[in-house]
Amino acid sequence: MKPRILLVEDNKELLEVIAEELHEHYEVLKTTDGLQALKLLSTEAVQLVISDVMMPVMDGFELCREIKSNFEYSHIPVILLTAKNTLQAKIEGLSLGADAYIEKPFETEYLQAHVASLLNNRKKLKDYFVNTPFAHLKSVAHNKSDELFFEKLNHLIQANIEDHALDVDKLAKLMNMGRTSLFRKIKSVTDLTPNELINITRLKKAAELLSSGEYKIYEVSDMVGFGSQTNFGRIFLKQFGMTPTEYQKNKQTNRSEDDDKSK
Repeated sequence: MKPRILLVEDNKELLEVIAEELHEHYEVLKTTDGLQALKLLSTEAVQLVISDVMMPVMDGFELCREIKSNFEYSHIPVILLTAKNTLQAKIEGLSLGADAYIEKPFETEYLQAHVASLLNNRKKLKDYFVNTPFAHLKSVAHNKSDELFFEKLNHLIQANIEDHALDVDKLAKLMNMGRTSLFRKIKSVTDLTPNELINITRLKKAAELLSSGEYKIYEVSDMVGFGSQTNFGRIFLKQFGMTPTEYQKNKQTNRSEDDDKSK
């Protein structure tokens, strides 16, 4: 699926021009003021916002402030477009949390480059977390608020990791959040469903326990909440490209080589 971008511009001709340029690589939602944009954000999953600054009803600065101060949207990158080219205007935009500030007039290729860079950087963070056994969940956070959220989320999953029935509903209760809000936040930041995130956290913990060499594979399977050792082995292989046995042997071999080098 194409990444979804919300384009906010009160000049309808420019709105259509920019949307047309972005259409090949992105799904583009369009609106003409900040208030409409916030309404769309409350119902649609959006990966990036591009907003003009000078608009009626709610300008781009206020929209950026609302996005970056709202827990559900604060991770969404915001690009501000403006004819205001003063240093003070740039400082104001960046101080509100804008991820990029582009002066009008601009080449659409320049805007495309900013969009691609912001989305690619976020994808790299997601991929690193998912594919690296010891990467912490908070590594996907884009601001302090999200970092604290994911630290708490990780702590609660770890504390209940032996519970085979741990799922999004139980996790939402533990987080004191609505199921839908929790689902949307996790999905939009990590590109994982809550249940997928729980499973990956189980697997990362399993990798840690296997690396210690202190437990047998069936023990690790139970300790991280997998009801079936066979199922655990299959999912571990799919996630990390090797079976739990291979992973444990590989870690033990590396440890022995390190010990030999240190002698």
